[in-house]
Amino acid sequence: MHDLLKERSVIFFDLGFTLLYPASGDWTFTKMFCEIASGRLEKCDPELIRKARAQGADYLNNNQLLHNETEETEQFSRYYRMISDILDLDLTESDIETISRDRTCNTNNYLLYPDAVKVLQTLVKTHRLGILSDTSPSIELKLQALKIRQYFAFATYSFAVGVCKPDPRMYTDALQKCGCDANKTVFIDDRPQNLEGAAKFGIAPVLIAANPASDIETPYPKIRSLSELL
Repeated sequence: MHDLLKERSVIFFDLGFTLLYPASGDWTFTKMFCEIASGRLEKCDPELIRKARAQGADYLNNNQLLHNETEETEQFSRYYRMISDILDLDLTESDIETISRDRTCNTNNYLLYPDAVKVLQTLVKTHRLGILSDTSPSIELKLQALKIRQYFAFATYSFAVGVCKPDPRMYTDALQKCGCDANKTVFIDDRPQNLEGAAKFGIAPVLIAANPASDIETPYPKIRSLSELL
């Protein structure tokens, strides 16, 4: 891994399950959602939950373009209303507003991996660091709260581009912002399909398996913790 990074001058980082993870274990079924839906959610058929999640994910993925946190909260209101309807959770409009605002504004919903700060502090001395992530406008607030935003020289977010990885527009935006040839860059992500998209541009892909679900075999170099980058 050291030799790979030595040959490159820019490192793009995904965020979710790369630098940070959800406090509840789930990006959308937050602690607030689980608290308010408690009891009703536990009675739901697992297959129906899977169906609700899939429909909700499709809605979010197909409506990426957002301009601010107000639009983000409105988007999640529609998301949670959809989940409630499919699962018959009977969430009130007040419940949905509370859950949506918490999803957007509560910086405690995201936690850093223990080695994240040390790794960023070390790598920023030798490389230019960037973000390449599928996320929402409130991420800037959360990265500031986690005290890591200052390590990144540029960021490509799906909410600004209007599409998710592995859409080529995400990688094009990232390369334009860093002003560097793709063969001088590395991308660290937990999803093989996103790494495949990067590889097509000549960006060196690295799979991170901090999340056990990502600990699979791929054609790409694999690390299980950020510390392996050092």
